[in-house]
Parts: sequence; structure tokens; C-alpha cells
Amino acid sequence: MKLPLASALLASLVLAASGALAGEIQPYDAATFASLQAAGKPVIIDVYADWCPTCKAQAPIVSQLMKEPAFKDFTVLKVNYDTQKQVRRELNVPMQSTLIVFRGKHEVARSVGDTDRASIEATLRKAG
Repeated sequence: MKLPLASALLASLVLAASGALAGEIQPYDAATFASLQAAGKPVIIDVYADWCPTCKAQAPIVSQLMKEPAFKDFTVLKVNYDTQKQVRRELNVPMQSTLIVFRGKHEVARSVGDTDRASIEATLRKAG
């Protein structure tokens, strides 16, 4: 009876540890963004639209990169192009499929329409 409990505990620890090595992807929230900036954390603003084929190509690339140890401290904040127009204006984003990379309060890189994994990774690394 103790063995299954130990196995379950070990499995949950492994899952928790693997999650700790992944960068977070979450909806944009101004308070979260400000907090991450104040802490000097690397942040990626991902401006997407549900109807955008380029955004659909970018999403799995960004998701895969966030699972890599090099990006474990990164947070991706997703901004909906169609519904978060004020945020787009504040960040000077004229079109969807825009990735903006911040290190603390400083924008360090920006890309628009990029679907090449190596190029996106290089853009993200500018905040590392």
C-alpha cells in the first residue's frame, strides 16, 4: 500500500519539477506586466488574433521554446489583437503576429510576422 503512494508522490514531484523549468504563458494583465517589469524579468508580449494564420504558426514555436530550460524565467503575456486595442496602442503595435521582448522596463527586441523557429529564438534570447 505504501509503494503506490510513494510512486504517486514521486510522479507529482517530477511533474512539479518539470513545470518549474518552463516559461509561463498567460493572458496579458497590466498589473502582471508591471510587476514582472519591476522585478527585471524577461517578458514577451505576444500580440495575436484568432483568425491570423501567421499567429497560428507562431504559437507552437513560442510554446515549444518556453519549455526549454533557457527560457524558464520568461513569461509570455498574450494580447488579443481584436479585443485589447488599448494595450496595442500603448505598446505601439499596428498589426497582429507581433512579438515584443522586454527585459525589465526596456524593450530589447520586436518582430512582426516571423514564423522561423531559429529567428524567433534569437529574438527571445535578446532578453536573456
